[in-house]
Amino acid sequence: MKKHLAIAALSITALFAGTARAELGSTITLTSDYDFRGITQTALKPALQASLDYTHASGFYASAWGSNVEFGKTAKSKVELDWIAGFKGNFAEGFGYDVGVIRYSYVPTSDDVAYNEIYAGVNLQAVSLKYWYSNSFGNVGDAASYLEANATIPLPSEFGLALHAGHSAGKYWDNSNGRGYTDYSIGFSKPIGKLTATLKWVDGSDLRSAVKTPADVGTSKSKVIFQIATTVGL
Repeated sequence: MKKHLAIAALSITALFAGTARAELGSTITLTSDYDFRGITQTALKPALQASLDYTHASGFYASAWGSNVEFGKTAKSKVELDWIAGFKGNFAEGFGYDVGVIRYSYVPTSDDVAYNEIYAGVNLQAVSLKYWYSNSFGNVGDAASYLEANATIPLPSEFGLALHAGHSAGKYWDNSNGRGYTDYSIGFSKPIGKLTATLKWVDGSDLRSAVKTPADVGTSKSKVIFQIATTVGL
């Protein structure tokens, strides 16, 4: 058995070694706040985020993504780790699709808030729509959904304009907020050498119950976020 496990491990290592140059990459981001659907995950404090991304010519992809989080003094979780697997392709030129599943997990795990979402989306040129669904959002047993629309518009001098609107709905939000809510963002990006700088305005204040929170933990109030990111091949 040990011999078989060793052979399997060496085979996997060889596989990744042979595909790493073309199919493995990483994105590292330093951001002034970790925003998730209009809600801060770091109490409006900076976050360091990193991903390890694998893509295949067939359209299959898998990613591991991490960030520090801040959920208040009583929460033990300090790091979020997300595990993603999906498949994307094209119906026709400029018209594509993306489906997959994501596992949100946290370290330490003692808060027991890990949960799963599935998603499906389409994109037409620079515009995309995506739908997310969890049957136990935040691992509390209540379902929640998220529908988002995004547009990326190139501007002169290599600037980019990103527009976003999303709506959260479902029993989870009905129970915790009395209704769903909508979030928005408008951002500008600019490549600077191997880095990309982004400045964006984010507003989740439609989630009125979370606008004013102690120490800004989980607040949904509007804010301006600055990010620096770089993507490298491995």
